[in-house]
Amino acid sequence: MSGEACGLIPVYKPEGWTSFDVVAKLRGVLHIRRLGHGGTLDPLAVGVLPVFVGKATKACDILPDSDKAYEAGFRLGIATDTQDITGRILSQSDRAASRKDFEAVLGAFRGEIMQLPPMYSAVKVGGKRLYELAREGREAERQPRRITVYEAELTEYDEKSREGKLYISCSKGTYIRTIIHDLGAALGCGAAMTSLCRVRAAGFKLEECFTLEEIAERPIEEVLMPLERAFDGLWKARLNEHCTKMYKNGVKLSSSQIGMPRSYDRDFCVFGAEGELLGIAHIRSENDEVRAVRNFY
Repeated sequence: MSGEACGLIPVYKPEGWTSFDVVAKLRGVLHIRRLGHGGTLDPLAVGVLPVFVGKATKACDILPDSDKAYEAGFRLGIATDTQDITGRILSQSDRAASRKDFEAVLGAFRGEIMQLPPMYSAVKVGGKRLYELAREGREAERQPRRITVYEAELTEYDEKSREGKLYISCSKGTYIRTIIHDLGAALGCGAAMTSLCRVRAAGFKLEECFTLEEIAERPIEEVLMPLERAFDGLWKARLNEHCTKMYKNGVKLSSSQIGMPRSYDRDFCVFGAEGELLGIAHIRSENDEVRAVRNFY
């Protein structure tokens, strides 16, 4: 993985920018065309946006840690078409809701739940993005999707203003504004998201992120993280010189050749003789055969 820059930059996405805007800006700043991001954030949102550089873009869709965590602001008594404060108001309610009321309904939003994707989302139906249909004033039939909410905690709440904040840790593909919208429906008064900050993604935390200004001012070596950082939780196989050549030539290796227990049946990192991350592979215990999942060399 020598030569062109390759790795990850944990970027702090500013409010008002799309994820694509951030990537486009960095292409100009870094003078690198091959960039990709891990996990779209709405323009309203701020926080952790992992940006993949060079050959690392091949890893965008295979990250082992796809879970994310957010801090979200909300306001009760209002429902909008976008499910956040930027949308068109659909309904308003003066119905009171205590902290105890909120906590009582919040429990139903923890664990495995089914969530209906919002119309203002990038989900495709019939070949078109839902937000494209929504902007045309059209409603599309959507199918609920299974998501997992690991943590959902009410961290702040003012009963008078009916405004507060939630901390939510969840699986990939979860819409936080939809959780807030559905919470409002459960309380019978409606709710809209007023702010969103992603505090963890791809194993990176908010405090590790660089602003666009910092990235522009520093050498790329100071902000670029090695790609293997995103695969910290995987077992690591370090090949000798002979096995490195075999792996690069597509020769099937066995567990004994890479020093892995035969019973191991999952993805793992493959490092070459010189310490470079060659790729992510999988070994099947039933036939003791290593199969490449994605190579980066």
